[in-house]
Amino acid sequence: VYYWKVQSLSRRSRRHVEKKILTFRGNKTFGMLPGLEPYSSYKLNVRVVNGKGEGPASPDKVFKTPEGVPSSPSFLKITNPTLDSLTLEWGSPTHPNGILTSYILKFQPINNTHELGPLVEIRIPANESTLILKNLNYSTRYKFYFNAQTSVGSGNQITEEAVTIMDE
Repeated sequence: VYYWKVQSLSRRSRRHVEKKILTFRGNKTFGMLPGLEPYSSYKLNVRVVNGKGEGPASPDKVFKTPEGVPSSPSFLKITNPTLDSLTLEWGSPTHPNGILTSYILKFQPINNTHELGPLVEIRIPANESTLILKNLNYSTRYKFYFNAQTSVGSGNQITEEAVTIMDE
């Protein structure tokens, strides 16, 4: 069985096509293809091999893999601290593995004894890449947890910490 990725369905970029070959013994009529990437288009064909060598290829069969969960966002940067706000900027996942539906931001204050306060959760539309968090406490450290989602579920989160500025 010869198989190869034609394209990712998340991004329209084509890349170097690397054909993979999987060999089955005897009269086996089915098998599993390892290492397929989510939300991608593949082609495969089958050839019979005997003592004389490899026969002609069957017609190419196209198939698609289902969506998966995305990789973590490529970065999370926290800037512009004021008394009661912080600006968050992020990059989309390197491997969306599907259609992004949203980002999930969770954050909580950290007090002077490193205890975590109540967790706040915000769902952010998938087409956003910045957010200004307002009404925060001054001179407070916050811990942020951030991940992307597809219809299949949430990807790995990245974490970051930042501090609002002190009362002048």
